[in-house]
Amino acid sequence: RFYEHSGVDWRAVSAAAWGNLWNTKTRGASTITMQLAGLLDDDLRRGAGGRSLTQKVGQTLDAQQLERHWRKDQILEAYLNTVPFRGEIVGIDALSRTLFGKAPSGLDAREAALAAALVRAPNARPGQVAQRACEVLRTMESERTAAASRTDCEAMDMFASAALQRRAFDPSEGIAPHLGRRAVKEAAGGSAGDSVRTTLRAPLQRFALTTLQQHLRELRGRHVEDGALVVLDNATGEVLAWVGSSGPLSQAAEVDGVLAQRQPGSTLKPLLYAQAIAERRLTAASLLDDSSAQISTASGLYIPQNYDRQFKGHVSVRTALASSLNVPAVRTLVMVTPEAFARQLGAAGLPLREGGDYYGYSLALGSAEVSLLALTNAYRTLANGGRYSETRAVGPRTLPPAAPAIDPRAAFIVGDILSDSNARARTFGLDSVLGTRFWTAVKTGTSKDMRDNWAVGWSQRYTVGVWVG
Repeated sequence: RFYEHSGVDWRAVSAAAWGNLWNTKTRGASTITMQLAGLLDDDLRRGAGGRSLTQKVGQTLDAQQLERHWRKDQILEAYLNTVPFRGEIVGIDALSRTLFGKAPSGLDAREAALAAALVRAPNARPGQVAQRACEVLRTMESERTAAASRTDCEAMDMFASAALQRRAFDPSEGIAPHLGRRAVKEAAGGSAGDSVRTTLRAPLQRFALTTLQQHLRELRGRHVEDGALVVLDNATGEVLAWVGSSGPLSQAAEVDGVLAQRQPGSTLKPLLYAQAIAERRLTAASLLDDSSAQISTASGLYIPQNYDRQFKGHVSVRTALASSLNVPAVRTLVMVTPEAFARQLGAAGLPLREGGDYYGYSLALGSAEVSLLALTNAYRTLANGGRYSETRAVGPRTLPPAAPAIDPRAAFIVGDILSDSNARARTFGLDSVLGTRFWTAVKTGTSKDMRDNWAVGWSQRYTVGVWVG
């Protein structure tokens, strides 16, 4: 009666109450909507001794609230995506890929019946699962004869046994091992048996891992050994995807590339120009001299070079940043000073191990070491109009407080420059892979000797950071 009730099946409730009164066994009164409410709210989750009366009342109220705001198909979809199965398997998509190696949309009638039977009793013995799956199959194929149904049930018994026994349901590191280990470590002080929830989105995590592995295979001939990727939600700071390495393609799969400290190269330039613009030393139209420079330092002359070892003459700040010219960036740091820039980086969530003077003018070209997560969050600060807040991958669903770190007008100008495909044409050409079908602001970076290669950018909703090296 899923499509008939409004969240609570009062007929089933009365039948269950009557059965309890006479101590007879009846089916439970919990509806799909009520079960979904229990899955969505940690306070309503079923404990070892079942739900308390208070939890059942809360579950009933939440189910009615869901029915008022969601359609039936939305409720059913949410339930199938959150219902737990054997081991660590959660959701019909994970079950389908684990048992049958395909998406749920590709299941045939027999596979779908088996999956439906597991929803009701995920840990039942194969024989019981097969029996329930047979009942589902009979309902699905009611036009068939009884003999055909018996034949199908015999085949279903063997099929269920083979499907459930050939797959390992033991706990595994899954598709996000690095964040998984971090989440378990952070939750070590909690109560035994407590579940640990992350902010990752499984389909996006799967897509990110697959895409990174695909590109690394294509780059094998160019001495690229590994990669990492992180996706942040601009509004909440939640980590939606965390790929610490390429897994089996990596020779150091245990190293978490999202947290490893590496030189970011030119990806620090947007923060440098934002500071110079905020201090009114420059505008987007200001001209900078891209020519040979010899800058005196305490250790001698510092002679910066562009990536292509050529000079462009006088260029605008817009062109210098979008085309990632090194000499104009160093000239800008001379105006700002390394120590002041180091303080700006710290405000944007990129604290340096040493003071700005330790790195000198090479800081404009990313000579300090930062993590991919911190760098991506600094770009998220630009995306949010200069307001900085911490990221969140594990823990309660609370919005971290944001604090002003970069002048919002300067952040807007930098975003406008990094989204300008014409401004980057000097280095990347007009038909650049950095151009997207929707608005994005993107910056690349390369460390010394091409050891580390970065691409970080943001759209209106997300900020993405990628490292390969």
